[in-house]
Amino acid sequence: MAVATMTHPEKVKDFLAQRRIAVSGLSRTKDSGAGAIYLKLREQGYQVFPLHPSAEALHGDTCYPNLSAIPDGVDAVFIMNSPDVSEQVVDEALQLGIKRVWMHNNTFMPSSVSQAAVDRCKAAGVNVIDVGCPMMFLEQADIFHSCMRWVLRTTGRLN
Repeated sequence: MAVATMTHPEKVKDFLAQRRIAVSGLSRTKDSGAGAIYLKLREQGYQVFPLHPSAEALHGDTCYPNLSAIPDGVDAVFIMNSPDVSEQVVDEALQLGIKRVWMHNNTFMPSSVSQAAVDRCKAAGVNVIDVGCPMMFLEQADIFHSCMRWVLRTTGRLN
């Protein structure tokens, strides 16, 4: 199915079907949302790769300064940075031929979404998700993320 005609649930299913996922936006100094998502993906059997420009390791795993540094590459990238950093990560993902990108958008607070990056992904035929958080769709989602998924579905944002 062409990415342009995929529904949000189909895009999420396609993204989460990938086993090698880079996670951008982890913090060296505090617990972060990206860190929680990284750990949840790892707990559920995904092979995850933390991206950080200057950390050697995060959560006990080798950290990579960029997508190009990850041995054997990845199938998808989850981004939880400021929109300007999201654009940089997306540009590298496009150069590497990565076909699945998720920019975190929790709806009620600032998000990682850059419309310019979304547009570049769409033009390249990339499955780009710019609504929601993977925690809303993983097995055994917590009550907060389950409620957020319900709110976004009810308001028509997850079509």
